[in-house]
Amino acid sequence: MIGTRTNLLRALVVLLVLTGAMTQHAIAQTRLNAITVDGNERIPDSSVIEFSGLAPGGTATGGQLNDAVQAIMGTGLFETAEVIPTGNAVRIVVVERPTISRISIEGNRRLSDDQLFTVVTSEPRRVYSPTTATADASAISDAYSAAGRQAARVTPRIIERSDNRVDLVFEVSEGKVVENERISFVGNRSFSDRRLRRVIGTKQASLLRALIGQDTFVPERIQFDRQLLTDFYRARGFVDFEILEVTTELARERNATFVMFKLREGQRYKIGGVSVSSEFPNVDIAEYRDALRIRAGQTWSPTLIEEQISRLEQLALTQGLEFLRVSPRVTRNNRDLTLDIEFALVRGPRIFVERIDIEGNQTTLDRVIRRQFNSVEGDPFNAREIRNAAERIRALGFFGNVGVDSRAGTSADRVIIDVDVEEQPTGSLTFGGSFNDENGFALLINFSERNFLGRGQAVSLEVQSGSDTSRTAFSFSEPAFLGRDLLFGLDVSSVRTSFDESSFNTEVVSIRPRFAFPLGENSRLTVFYEAALDDISDIEAGSSPIIFAEEGEEFRSSIGYSYTLDLLRGGLNPDRGVRLTFGQELAGLGGDIEFLRTTALAVAQRDVFNEEVTVRAIFEGGLINTFGGGVSRVTDRFFLSTRQLRGFSSRGVGPRDTGSASGDVLGGNAFVSARFEADFPLGLPEEFGLAGGVFLDFASLWDLDNTIGAAVVDDDFDLRASIGFSLFWTTPIGPLRMNFATPLLENDLDETNVFDITISTEF
Repeated sequence: MIGTRTNLLRALVVLLVLTGAMTQHAIAQTRLNAITVDGNERIPDSSVIEFSGLAPGGTATGGQLNDAVQAIMGTGLFETAEVIPTGNAVRIVVVERPTISRISIEGNRRLSDDQLFTVVTSEPRRVYSPTTATADASAISDAYSAAGRQAARVTPRIIERSDNRVDLVFEVSEGKVVENERISFVGNRSFSDRRLRRVIGTKQASLLRALIGQDTFVPERIQFDRQLLTDFYRARGFVDFEILEVTTELARERNATFVMFKLREGQRYKIGGVSVSSEFPNVDIAEYRDALRIRAGQTWSPTLIEEQISRLEQLALTQGLEFLRVSPRVTRNNRDLTLDIEFALVRGPRIFVERIDIEGNQTTLDRVIRRQFNSVEGDPFNAREIRNAAERIRALGFFGNVGVDSRAGTSADRVIIDVDVEEQPTGSLTFGGSFNDENGFALLINFSERNFLGRGQAVSLEVQSGSDTSRTAFSFSEPAFLGRDLLFGLDVSSVRTSFDESSFNTEVVSIRPRFAFPLGENSRLTVFYEAALDDISDIEAGSSPIIFAEEGEEFRSSIGYSYTLDLLRGGLNPDRGVRLTFGQELAGLGGDIEFLRTTALAVAQRDVFNEEVTVRAIFEGGLINTFGGGVSRVTDRFFLSTRQLRGFSSRGVGPRDTGSASGDVLGGNAFVSARFEADFPLGLPEEFGLAGGVFLDFASLWDLDNTIGAAVVDDDFDLRASIGFSLFWTTPIGPLRMNFATPLLENDLDETNVFDITISTEF
């Protein structure tokens, strides 16, 4: 009995196994005599079948049917998909995703729809994809983060419409601006936090944060700040400087950040011994040594070394040594903190530039970028020159990002230079003005475009209107005239004066074409021709006979030049520099006026007390020599402005006809001015944007060559002096400068001006 039961159980197990195998075989080998599609409205049956990968008339295993479901869902066109075997056929059941009828953004005030739609990839009349919508919401949030609103939140929502359509709405909660509450530094012993904050692009929140963008937290800007700090320290001899860490902490309210830079300064090194060696037997090493502009004891600077290398390689090119390269070999002397440098003249690889490819310039013409390269197709490849070209492209100010790289060419001795640029706005519209207690407020409007029509040309139009003076000026310049390093410019201006304290009006209309070209690394010469029509009119009774004698229109035709040596920004020492300008103008090439006008300007500047304080000395002078029996006119003579002599009115000092009722200032044929200034921090919170300064001015204006008819003329050398302090305020419209001055030396007839406010200018 027991054996019989056992046999029956064995037979039953075998039967079940055979039945399961047969069933599995049937499923695995489903025949596809027919494939039908249900649930689709917009997408044809044939497309759904094609998406599935199933072929009518064949067979499919269970795994293949599952793969068909995944393939259909992978198209992103369906919410659900199912493949159902029915005998010798398969039925595909799908539910289509809706199409997008309209896309809108709600809740955005700080960033416009146009700005945000540039990062949205979802499109109307396309199938709605939750994954794409989520990615778009993240991109919008990133756009707000770049604008300093880290707390912004974006939620995608859909509103169902008829015919399987939806409206896609991005709901934006902008949150508050995440401002930089505090920027601090750890490890800085040589420079204060205040000085280092002036170096980086990220700024602390100011009182005008609604108008200033750099005091909002932008993570991408931190990397740029790291490079700025590194360049700052390396240029001052800190060869081992490094940034150990940059930490940013978000306030609990998520509306402020605290940024801290952890630094390691290292020691400051100076240049020790300087030498030149050569692998070329016929090279005169002494000639290369004489070409260096570097000496022992100078502060070490990578920029200084690069300048010397460029100088030596340029000398090699003039001697026909195209593949000579300069390799700097540095020996560190830790005991005396100096670096000995040997400029080794070595043979470079014989590699040539195959071509230069430029991308990303939508407006700027290729030739504007190409002319920044000293190398052209077919020239020997010089990696250092390519880096210098990249810096020159960045210095144009036309591009936000500039990438210059090299890659292998079509042969081993060829390279291709790739230039990738990202353009940025180059036009500006400026509103400014000035005020003093004598002449009141003057309005200034300036429009300028630095890259006109993408040609690298500069165009500007300036209109200045005040109670006494109105000025309209147009300027155009082409920096590469005829494809050379030759600037061509054209200036047209009209200046009208109608001073309340004067008894006459003047108008000068002029046109000046000019050419400028470099004479050296930091020097430039400008030559010009000027044609001008000068008019003196509306002379009141009681005016000086000198003015009556000069009444009317006269035509002036003159040529001139101006030489400038600028070491304030391009000098070898970042802490100090000078600028020298000397020019002459000769009038008498036709016209009614003959004179030689000479002007000179010298500026010396230095940063002291670890660059916290800037001291400056400015010397200026001018002289007019008339000839041919002529005399100077009031429209040609010099006048002292409030910039040259603070504490006195513009045109308020100088030679006068003391016998006339008007007592007009007549101008002078000679002037000198000496100004001494110091700018320094006030110790106030930096978010105020305020700094201070003190000044001491000396000046004199004298000499008239036309005193006919005047009873008493005071045109002697009479020194004036003033002392005062300045208040600098950084605002969105520009750095304002307020001067408070007290005259120390003055004439009884001088007109004083104890306060004025102007847009500050830098030398």
